Amino acid sequence: MRRQGQSGRVAAHDRQGTQQAPAAEQVGAPQSPVAPDWALEITDVCKVYRKGAVANDEISLRVEPGEVYGLLGPNGAGKSTLVKQVIGLLKPTSGRIRLGPHDLVASPAVARQLCSYLPQAQMPIESLRGAEAIELGGLVRGGDRRLVRARTQELIEALDLGEWRRTLGARMFGGVRRLVGFAMVAVHPGRVVILDEPTNDVDPLRRRLLWQQVRRLADDGCAVVLVTHNVLEAEKAVDRLAIVDRGRVLAEGTPPALKADARDQLRLQVTLRPDVAEPDRPGFVLHAVRSGNTLIATIPADAAAQAIGWAQSLVEAGPAEEFGLGATTLEDAYIRLTGHASTDGLAAGS
Repeated sequence: MRRQGQSGRVAAHDRQGTQQAPAAEQVGAPQSPVAPDWALEITDVCKVYRKGAVANDEISLRVEPGEVYGLLGPNGAGKSTLVKQVIGLLKPTSGRIRLGPHDLVASPAVARQLCSYLPQAQMPIESLRGAEAIELGGLVRGGDRRLVRARTQELIEALDLGEWRRTLGARMFGGVRRLVGFAMVAVHPGRVVILDEPTNDVDPLRRRLLWQQVRRLADDGCAVVLVTHNVLEAEKAVDRLAIVDRGRVLAEGTPPALKADARDQLRLQVTLRPDVAEPDRPGFVLHAVRSGNTLIATIPADAAAQAIGWAQSLVEAGPAEEFGLGATTLEDAYIRLTGHASTDGLAAGS
């Protein structure tokens, strides 16, 4: 999905990158006025560690400028390993990673120059005030001081961080610190922006503000990669996504396309009482997974009445507290492919 046009801010960023980044010119940055194709292209990437553990197994993806692309999978699926190869911290065992005219495997320094990365861990900003940290993020990446300062103020307002503008990082709540870390990446972004669980610890109101700024990055021409195991957020935020598990891409497409196989199915969610054994599943249940006190089952649409009767009997008999029946979601496709529920409070596999 490609969006046409970039804002003046991004165009200024590109001009500054040409003037201030001789390293990119030395590895073949285009001298022609015609812009190259700046898609991130990952082709048959494998990563095998010394003891034979396979972290990535022939992963192929393409992320276009202007789109938010989700990399979705459980912990240990190989997502972080893939990201480290994109930004030049790990070298693939085999395969290619390209961004525009650049071979990121052959030129890891260029990878770090052209990619902005928000890690899952908090940014080390204990001794910096909020606005200082954001400005520093832009200046380290070579941004013009005046433009970075203006964009810093814009992000502080957009993310509702005004009251923490002068607060030291060591005194910030986890969610506020997470937002400051995001702003450090967004203030002067690279061609690719990789966000690893960007909403961790962020309150619901500011999550909405953050997602607006993620979309702004894409609208301004960045290729945004969202790394997450939160299926519900991914479904709302991404244009396309890949579901990854055990180092392989299990499925790729838009959220509606990935749910297409379950259009004639429904989702039954039953909240069981604490410490209650899982009840026997009726024969009409197609797939089911339990995590904690929650049982999620996929059923045929024509079995809705039976499912309601079964769930109601569990509530009346005592094992269950409540239930709900509705349309299938992206999480149901995720469960079907991986055997796991997502970590939207549902983290275990069946």
